[in-house]
Amino acid sequence: MRYGLIAFLLVCCLSCQTEYETPKTIILHDSWQFKQTDSDTWLSAKVPGNVFSDLMENGLINDPFIGNNEELVQGISKTDWEYKTNFKVDAKTLNRKHIELIFEGLDTYATVYLSDSLILKTNNAFRRFAVDVKPYLKAENELRILFESTSKYEEEAKVKLNYTLPEGNRIFTRKAQFQYGWDWGPKLNTSGIWRDVKLQAWDDFKIDDVYVKQLELNDSIAKLNTSFELRTSIANLNYDLYINDSLTKSADLSDKDNSQFDFYIKNPKRWWPHNLGQPYLYDIKVVVKDGETLLDSVSKKVGLRTIDLVNEKDSLGESFYFKVNGVPVYAKGANYIPQNSFQNQVTDEHYEKLLNDVVTANMNVLRVWGGGIYENDVFYELCDEKGILVWQDFMFACAMYPGDDAFLENVEQEAIDNITRLRNHPSIALWCGNNENSEGWHRWGWQDGRREEEKHEIWSSYLKVFDSILPRTVGQYSDTDYWESSPKFGRGNPKYEFEGDAHDWWIWHDGYPFEHLEEHVPRFMSEFGFQSFPSYQAIKYINQNDSLDITSEGFKNHQKHTRGFQIIDAYMQRDFPVSDNAEDYVYVSQLLQAYGITKGIEAQRRAKPYNMGTLFWQLNDCWPAVSWSSIDFFGNWKALHYKAKRSFENLLISSKVENNILNVYAINDSLEKVPLNLNVRLLDFDGKSIMHKQIQDVIPFDVSKQIFNMDLNDINFDKQSTVLRIDNNDQTWLYYFSKPKDLKLKPQAIQKTITKTDEGFKIELSCSTLQKDVFLFCNEKGHFSDNYFDLLPKEKKTIMFFSQAINLSSLKIKTLNGLKN
Repeated sequence: MRYGLIAFLLVCCLSCQTEYETPKTIILHDSWQFKQTDSDTWLSAKVPGNVFSDLMENGLINDPFIGNNEELVQGISKTDWEYKTNFKVDAKTLNRKHIELIFEGLDTYATVYLSDSLILKTNNAFRRFAVDVKPYLKAENELRILFESTSKYEEEAKVKLNYTLPEGNRIFTRKAQFQYGWDWGPKLNTSGIWRDVKLQAWDDFKIDDVYVKQLELNDSIAKLNTSFELRTSIANLNYDLYINDSLTKSADLSDKDNSQFDFYIKNPKRWWPHNLGQPYLYDIKVVVKDGETLLDSVSKKVGLRTIDLVNEKDSLGESFYFKVNGVPVYAKGANYIPQNSFQNQVTDEHYEKLLNDVVTANMNVLRVWGGGIYENDVFYELCDEKGILVWQDFMFACAMYPGDDAFLENVEQEAIDNITRLRNHPSIALWCGNNENSEGWHRWGWQDGRREEEKHEIWSSYLKVFDSILPRTVGQYSDTDYWESSPKFGRGNPKYEFEGDAHDWWIWHDGYPFEHLEEHVPRFMSEFGFQSFPSYQAIKYINQNDSLDITSEGFKNHQKHTRGFQIIDAYMQRDFPVSDNAEDYVYVSQLLQAYGITKGIEAQRRAKPYNMGTLFWQLNDCWPAVSWSSIDFFGNWKALHYKAKRSFENLLISSKVENNILNVYAINDSLEKVPLNLNVRLLDFDGKSIMHKQIQDVIPFDVSKQIFNMDLNDINFDKQSTVLRIDNNDQTWLYYFSKPKDLKLKPQAIQKTITKTDEGFKIELSCSTLQKDVFLFCNEKGHFSDNYFDLLPKEKKTIMFFSQAINLSSLKIKTLNGLKN
């Protein structure tokens, strides 16, 4: 009887406890339609997406990436478009106390109606908008979004100013600036729902945001603080903290209006850039409860590290480098742009492949350029996982921007939205205000002919954004360093070599020879580059023809630099043989690009620690094009990516001749000292030894050191038919004493054997004489483990071709030797 009474009382007590439903999220991606506003015909649409992709899917326009099709679709951006969907909400969800519609990305001037009620107007593609729709929501609903042409709003903003701002009307609209056309990308100004639309419902509790802030980090302990942005009516809250799935701490949340708590990790594992250590991530999960009732939970992957931008005056000028976990890190990488003009076509697999290619090429830093987008979450998650540091620009590029109150408020909220979204990522190393805005104002003639009051007002607007709002917001919402503008000084200012970061466009734009990069090395090279043609695959796609036509009008449309073809040709004539054959010309253009950029990379690395970073322009393409990329639109590695991989290795042996003295350097970017046992040989192209010596040394960690030199006047050899070969264990470095066009290369057939493997094919190559810049290509889809390499005489070289192909019958080989015949 007594036990029955206890059981009855226990049931009564439990039944008196409040029961809560956790927040519910519904993704609204289905049943979307779109139409031109003045049309009655609704067509199927995909969300996330954009109007160009939807028109292509419905067969109403041809692919703008083919031929001259880009020119035929310009009217789309000047048109207003409308999207709609119908969705049902079950009774249980309708009865929740709070319901919001969340728009992660509307591009750009959007008016949103829910069942004919106006609920939102937007003017920023980079912002997140949330609307309380509890008063409007029914069992059956229609969501309708009107997108108006950006040009209307830009013209309205433009007439409010009594002067013209550089560069064009794009500066008035907060969206991806490259969509207005760039010297590597098309003019395809999209509109539409480019990120998720969500319906979120909850009752008494919801976690809006969590920030895991690192307070202290040393070898014995990490102290962290977790702060919550909550919406709750519940007075007494408690939480469970799990680290790597292990319950670590349980306690009460101190104050529902300022909910936070500290926790500790003993003997912490640090997150490192991948070339220095393991990018270790902790799984942190916080479960918030009322007693034993689950209210909501959140999980984060957290990397423990310190990152500082060291920008200090010294005897040479002013340093610029990143220090990670107290260690100076040499930055090796590239500038990243959006992977497609139509962001909805970029899949998680695209991100995975491209960032794997970054790691494989020994890059440890990517700069997310300011004319694109704040990238999708998956981009930063993969950079965290793979140990890639991210220099993150705010989305302002090559222009001056307005300074009215409405614009400034819009920018500030954009910054808050994106900083809070990204601040938990250990890969974020820097926030930078803009790309080349300050450089443009001070050097590109933007001030010419302006009144003093006008110049003062424009520069004042610049300072409001980049010297006030953005650094203040970064400091308020994150612990990441801020840099006002990249570069600090442009190439027209002599200080560009000695202070801050530099963009060196004396090569390409000003026609300086590649040797300029060896003679003028800045503290940190954040941009320099040279164009090349894309792969044969990309050219054929542009032309929709199996023949390799690089003179068609359609292909010419994919060169967006006005002098691009002429510049490539002029540089090629300086350094390489120039062929009339299109296939050879495309091949040599890629060799030319790689030759120049790796010359700069190695010069900058030799100058370590004076120089502490080299980021070339650019990693990737947003469409098939002639461009500065090292990987083309279809994911094919150009010669630059293969050769940059070699120049970015942690251990680099790099040579340079000055006054007929050969100087050889060893650069060690690792955290360990490296013993060297070098075999140094001077060989003719048939493999005959002219000189041989051995060098033993130990290279301390994180240095560049000259290890030996030779007076070439003391050696009798033909510089046009000789190569310097340096071996250390399984690594080999080659140095040539003449330009590629002057080398006395011998045409000779390469012997090859092909063996099928589980992963594709093993290709073995050999030749009795040196073969320069061996290029393997075929019709089958796949990736060569190495390419554009030099095949040494009488030695076997093994290459893997990773592919699902059944055979490799179409394999072809091209070399510089063959061109010179």
